Amino acid sequence: MLNIVLHEPEMPANTGNIGRTCVAAGCILHLIEPLGFSLDEKMVKRAGLDYWDKLDVRTYKNYEDFLAKNPGAKIYMATTKSKQTYADVQYEDGCYIMFGKESAGIPEEILLENKETCVRIPMLSNIRSLNLSNAVAIVAYEALRQLDFAHLELEGQLHRYEW
Repeated sequence: MLNIVLHEPEMPANTGNIGRTCVAAGCILHLIEPLGFSLDEKMVKRAGLDYWDKLDVRTYKNYEDFLAKNPGAKIYMATTKSKQTYADVQYEDGCYIMFGKESAGIPEEILLENKETCVRIPMLSNIRSLNLSNAVAIVAYEALRQLDFAHLELEGQLHRYEW
């Protein structure tokens, strides 16, 4: 199982989309406060559709609280500042993948303490960043691919026809 961590997310629709992705992928969602919205906000639930009640979501007062409640966690940090790509590392079952807030990413102080586990999504140099929910999906599904999509449905079915 993977753990997706959002450090001070600001946009409810992104968090809702990420929550829906976590439910589909069997991931736990960790939210580090302060949040730029209330979890009761309509935009969060709308983006998460009817999956929000199936989501394992955990909140923390700050980064230090997160670390204290998850001792020894292997944390990969998604950032535009890393020298290695998200596909360059080998993800472990139970690892954590952290993403920063939409306006600023993960604080550089945290990144500098974790240089060896920082990863980036390659993109053109004149692009500042990807949408947070898209970035989470890209990295999470690479990690799941490396873990052979353990516990996920690998075969789809047509509703009215057969292959």
